[in-house]
Amino acid sequence: MTPNAASSGLSRRSFLASTAVATAAVAGGMPLLTACSDSGSGGKRDGATSGKAADKMLPAYVASTVAQPDIPSKNGSAAGYTGKVDLPALASSVPTKLGTGAPLEVMAPLWGTPPKPGCAYYTALDAAAGTRITWQNQDGNTYGEKLGAVLASSSVPDMVVVPSWELVGKISSAVTAKFMDLGPYLAGDKVKKYPNLAAIPSDSWRMSIFGGALRGIPMPAAAVPNIVPFYRKDVFDKKGYTVPTSAEEFLGWAKEATSAKAKVWACGDMRWSAAGIFGVRPAGSLGWNIGSDGRLTYRIEHPEYLEHLEWVRKLFAAGVVHPDDRANTGDARQRFTAGQILVYNNDMSSWYGQTAEQAKSHPDFRTSGMDYFGADGGSPTLYAGQPAGIWSMISKDASKETVENALAAANFAAAPYGTKERMFVDYGVEGTHYTVENGAPIKNDRGIQEVNNAWVLLAAPAPYLAHPDLPDIARMQVEWQQRQGAFVKKTSTYGMNIVEPTRFATLSSQFEQLEIDFVRGNKKLSDIQQAISTWKSSGGDKLRDWYKELLDKNGSGN
Repeated sequence: MTPNAASSGLSRRSFLASTAVATAAVAGGMPLLTACSDSGSGGKRDGATSGKAADKMLPAYVASTVAQPDIPSKNGSAAGYTGKVDLPALASSVPTKLGTGAPLEVMAPLWGTPPKPGCAYYTALDAAAGTRITWQNQDGNTYGEKLGAVLASSSVPDMVVVPSWELVGKISSAVTAKFMDLGPYLAGDKVKKYPNLAAIPSDSWRMSIFGGALRGIPMPAAAVPNIVPFYRKDVFDKKGYTVPTSAEEFLGWAKEATSAKAKVWACGDMRWSAAGIFGVRPAGSLGWNIGSDGRLTYRIEHPEYLEHLEWVRKLFAAGVVHPDDRANTGDARQRFTAGQILVYNNDMSSWYGQTAEQAKSHPDFRTSGMDYFGADGGSPTLYAGQPAGIWSMISKDASKETVENALAAANFAAAPYGTKERMFVDYGVEGTHYTVENGAPIKNDRGIQEVNNAWVLLAAPAPYLAHPDLPDIARMQVEWQQRQGAFVKKTSTYGMNIVEPTRFATLSSQFEQLEIDFVRGNKKLSDIQQAISTWKSSGGDKLRDWYKELLDKNGSGN
């Protein structure tokens, strides 16, 4: 997160985008079921839970009325807050401390330099929430290694943050073995003791069922696409360009806009956006869907998969892609803000970040999100992301007091925007970590150093977007999400927490690099077709049977 931005629904991509540590990591949420996943010994453990059985485990949903958004959620979008910050007028979502001050150890990933133990931010938050947390912050880039080692040991911290992208191999099975069933504390009306947790959407809680029990406290995510085809609106306006509305129009515009002599190219590698333009399903478990013909198929088995790659290949062949994107080097975002490329795809969080960066040095800079269009110029077909992808979990060995203090911390962290608690978590202490200028909180150097992603990982409210210093960006983001959300469909595995059998773990691993090589002209179409054929014969068809049995037993997510 950028220093003066506030939003929920965090993902690995948004963390990495904000800290510039990697550009190609994908945060596909692990798909209500921890289903029939193979153990290391090859046996099966049926952890599938759905329908009425799952409903009994879920916390009751009680929407928060503490601070209403300026732009309500629509079509699966985040809610938007565009007002100024008035500190004295902020409501309280935790009027009474729920924590007892008992010690609590928390392990979480963190990108960047971790705050020092006992810093003013941690101390003030503990005092406000009634907690006494010892943070074990780990490098987010290598978190999986540390998480695996900790879960394999006999000593697990009281509370551990588990991102979906780390739920592979033995980690996925360890989740059920090492973490507590929170149903006795949160199921049904029990959650009402923690109003901010009760306001988390039910779909996100459903994604928090592992091994037949409610084990995770979720960070909710919006179902709408998270990848935005950004374009330089200031340049488009100046040049009189019309925003393309079909794949053919985009290629024609790209040829017109590219001038190697002027060191301006139309775009970067557009594979991520092309998937939306051509209606390609997401990778991972969300890529499986039962069609109108009753057949269960995976994303790579459909013509649009090859079509979207062939279109991107045409862009490269036409010379409209920046040479550094062809070489797959450097930072496309920097090329975009420098005006070397006019369109590129990135995470939604970049909308605020790149605008804030350019505000002083380049005040005329304007970026906007291109609406997705169907390849033929009609309406697009977009697919919903999972409603949660990061959880905090509590050790099965934790005492009742430790559990209650962990839930108190999570309830504080899940405070909605427009509350004192949200300001505390996002900005720290006024005067120590930030000041308010013209209704916008501005972090000082200490705030940037200490108010880092730690508390925000314990839980989050329903997805929202708010940028008090750039409220128009929040409005544009939410309105873009609402427009795209009108075309979003759910696949058959939506809202299901699925861990595939380990024997299929590397089945699709070759496709990412193959796609990169193909669009650049370094591989042939026959290479892609052969890879699809090999995928089927080497396990894809068996994986299909596994998913079919799973869906027959548990029902479809759409």
